[in-house]
Amino acid sequence: MRIGVFICHCGSNIAGTVDCPSVAATALTYPDVVFSTDTMYACSEPGQDAIIQAVKDKNLDGVVVASCTPRMHEPTFRRAVERAGLNRYMFEMANIREHVSWIGKIKEQNTVKASELVRMAVEKLRRNRPLVAKRFETVKRVLVIGGGVAGIQAALDCADGGQEVVMVEREQSIGGKMAKLDKTFPTVDCSSCVLGPKMVDIAQHPKITLYTCSEVESVGGYVGNFQVTIRKKATYVDWSKCTGCGLCVEKCPSRKHPDPFNENLCNAPSINIPFPQAIPKKATIDPNFCRQFTKGKCGVCAKVCPTGAINYEMQEEFITEEVGAIITATGYGLMDIERLTEYGGGRYPDVITGIQYERFLNASGPTSGHIIRPSDHEEPKTIVFVSCAGSRDKSLGVPYCSNFCCMYIAKQAILTKDHIPDSQSYVFYMDVRSPGKGYDEFTRRAQEEYGAKYIRGRVSRIYPKGKKMVVRGADTLLGTQVEIEADLVVLGTAVVAAPGAAQMAEKLHISYDTFGFYVESHPKLRPVETNTSGVFLAGACQGPKDIPASVGQGSAAAAKVLSLFSKDMLESDPAIAQVNQNTCVGCLKCLKTCPFQAIVEDTLRNGKKVAKVIETVCAGCGVCTSTCPCGAIQLQHFTDNQLLAEVNAICQK
Repeated sequence: MRIGVFICHCGSNIAGTVDCPSVAATALTYPDVVFSTDTMYACSEPGQDAIIQAVKDKNLDGVVVASCTPRMHEPTFRRAVERAGLNRYMFEMANIREHVSWIGKIKEQNTVKASELVRMAVEKLRRNRPLVAKRFETVKRVLVIGGGVAGIQAALDCADGGQEVVMVEREQSIGGKMAKLDKTFPTVDCSSCVLGPKMVDIAQHPKITLYTCSEVESVGGYVGNFQVTIRKKATYVDWSKCTGCGLCVEKCPSRKHPDPFNENLCNAPSINIPFPQAIPKKATIDPNFCRQFTKGKCGVCAKVCPTGAINYEMQEEFITEEVGAIITATGYGLMDIERLTEYGGGRYPDVITGIQYERFLNASGPTSGHIIRPSDHEEPKTIVFVSCAGSRDKSLGVPYCSNFCCMYIAKQAILTKDHIPDSQSYVFYMDVRSPGKGYDEFTRRAQEEYGAKYIRGRVSRIYPKGKKMVVRGADTLLGTQVEIEADLVVLGTAVVAAPGAAQMAEKLHISYDTFGFYVESHPKLRPVETNTSGVFLAGACQGPKDIPASVGQGSAAAAKVLSLFSKDMLESDPAIAQVNQNTCVGCLKCLKTCPFQAIVEDTLRNGKKVAKVIETVCAGCGVCTSTCPCGAIQLQHFTDNQLLAEVNAICQK
């Protein structure tokens, strides 16, 4: 075998703490290495051309590049060796940047370690074998999970690109959190005016199938050929007959349960349409509060419905859809204010959340756009906004910034002055974070034009005093304690992962971080892709994002789907598990541990039970390989012999 080794300087990233020429010279002493050199930027066009030329001039059978992480440039170098005429799997990469130069400062020791990593890569490459990808057809339909603004944008872009779309939303209407907002920053334009037409487009687009009051029950298959089971919950109203006239809502006598769309600020009838612009604008019965279900008698809605749409016997149903790609746009949740005990969250009615205040501001909200104090329905004159209520607080498990709280608090301060001209707004903040286009100007406008008083400091306690709420905090700029008697307190609560996000990640076989947000494949190079091929991310399911960022990511995810579907055939990764049927004992431990359900039981002609790998489903994670007690399963390109060769190489003196 003839191996070529290329040591990348990566400018000074590697060369600053590693003697690259010395590593290249040492590599020439390794078995089967016939060519070794160092280069300034191996990933650049001249660097790749040098690799291709060396393969041809030196008649190389394999290539080792020692540079940065394989997560960044392994596909780049694989394409380069393919252009040179080699199989893409006759290439190995040694990470001497993240694993050496960035973590060590002593050049001599770094050089030795880099040489050892190159030796490991060479020894593995000596045992590599050419692998060939298999081609398969795809189902050119896309599933969008979540009907918020990111999901809506992704669905419309995919549909406008000519692909069929299946959208699943667990709530009664699409729109997500944006549907609850009054205005949006920094333009202060009407939220429903921006979102409403897009919601209507979803309902009317010929290539979009919409399932609301539905959830994804299970996901099987692989990129290009996913089988998705959707659980459509019983609404007890036949939507094919319902016209959305609202007569049932008007006549319903059961109105004692909180309205979730209005953030529990008012009560809702047991049969309800959440808001005037709802899509689909269809009624749904809540069986937990409907008298027909709880007491066995009522039936008013069935009597008044002019189309006979009420069906108390309706059952949930399961629908199976086949799709080729999945866009996850499940959105975000908000921290329960009852966790903020020092702020009286959940105990004092006049301490509310930002989204509840948004419903007060909204013309379609519980007060028709009039700001009131929940305790006595009087108009508040002094409003205190508390930013970072739960955010950037390690004690609550939320050390991160919630991204858009500073901006919506500034917006609400502006709107408060418009609604109540003689009001005074105070904003307690840690730092004003407004990096978007026109954002900083917007926060300054709240202070300079609308008179909002910003106090830099944390709030330590909120407690009642007569009809007032006393907000006690610190002004760190003045170095003094501050107490403000407020009529209403609004908490900018922390953004957290959406309820059920972890369970959805497990169904989709994608990763999520310690906070429940989904993890992208690479934060810079693949920001909307996941570790499961064919599954993409959009919006705040990946982390806190405002509306422009969510819309942009929705379009980015759609672009990835359209790019995927532009090919008539897809290629499967051949670096997958393979079962040796002669040594398999049929214990099927691998079947139980495979996270992708890629292993099934098979029966040979002689009646022997063995494991069988579904090649198109296998993701090459290697869990089965480490589980198999007799070593009958080997992961191609990462066999036991290849890994042991690396271990032996690192153990040599």
